[in-house]
Amino acid sequence: MKRFSGLAAIGRAIEGGAVTSGSTSTTHHRFLQAALYSSSSFSSAESRWFSHHEIAKHSTRSDAHSIAGTMFFSAAASSLAEDVHAKEQPPSKKFLPNDVVLYQYEACPFCNKVKAFLDYHDIPYKIVEVNPMNKKEIKWSDYKKVPILMVDGEQMVDSSDIIDKLYQKIHPEMPVDSGSEGHEERKWRGWVDNHLVHVLSPNIYRTPSEAIESFDYITTHGNFSLTDRIIAKYAGAAAMYFVSKKLKKKYNITDERAALYEAADTWVDALKGRNFLGGSTPNLADLAAFGVLRPIRHLKSGRDIMENTHIGDWYSRMESMMKIAIELVASFEKQSKSASRHGFPRSG
Repeated sequence: MKRFSGLAAIGRAIEGGAVTSGSTSTTHHRFLQAALYSSSSFSSAESRWFSHHEIAKHSTRSDAHSIAGTMFFSAAASSLAEDVHAKEQPPSKKFLPNDVVLYQYEACPFCNKVKAFLDYHDIPYKIVEVNPMNKKEIKWSDYKKVPILMVDGEQMVDSSDIIDKLYQKIHPEMPVDSGSEGHEERKWRGWVDNHLVHVLSPNIYRTPSEAIESFDYITTHGNFSLTDRIIAKYAGAAAMYFVSKKLKKKYNITDERAALYEAADTWVDALKGRNFLGGSTPNLADLAAFGVLRPIRHLKSGRDIMENTHIGDWYSRMESMMKIAIELVASFEKQSKSASRHGFPRSG
């Protein structure tokens, strides 16, 4: 019973908002979202999260990105920073925290939203993968859900609140969702949380094979013991296959793939011919949508959405922007370590 309670704990902690020990359907829904996003990130950041899985449990991103090509990118970092991050403040004013730690489930869609924001804004961070069975990694906190983000000793919770607070730290003179496109940005951030996530869920568990595909990832890359991993993979996949049918009915979905394709094309239509919803650069809605979609990219549902809708071009542009941002921070950290070894203080 403890093992199954632990699996359900993923669901209880999966959502950014306040959660109580409510109805069975609520627990099922949250558990589904947990498993949905366990199929995570085979994208531009895959070398960090997959090739360095043990590092990812509690390591800096620079460690995970000490790969060939860093020296080349260091040479180009200055010009790339100007091109890609024209929207950001000058380096002297940019938010540069000393210690950022994200407590997460790799499965959590809202954790992936936070990671997309941190990656894009070049904020180095450590990952602590929470064991869903005992949550010992967050026993110190009164808040028992993920994500939890610690920023220089300050605890932040709830994915949207975390992003809003970080955005204001980066841009203290500019309130979140300000400007002429504020309403549009708010609207589509809400659409990601309240519609896109719900459409994705039944697709991930549409068939028994897709359910097992999802749980194969969550059990491989989550913080499970060997015994729990075996139980979760097959028992969890079976349970979520049936739960997904209830969610399909709850959200009035008659055809899972048709609903998924419609959501993708709705997003593309919202772009109105722009590279990003934010125009020439991604805004918070772009980052939220990308963060939600990135985990499923190489699952069957993710492959299908790329092959049967027009969202692929936007997604590829987002991947490129994220890759550049990740490599920029890796280059910056490498140079900072080199400067520290020679006795120079950290710049900025």
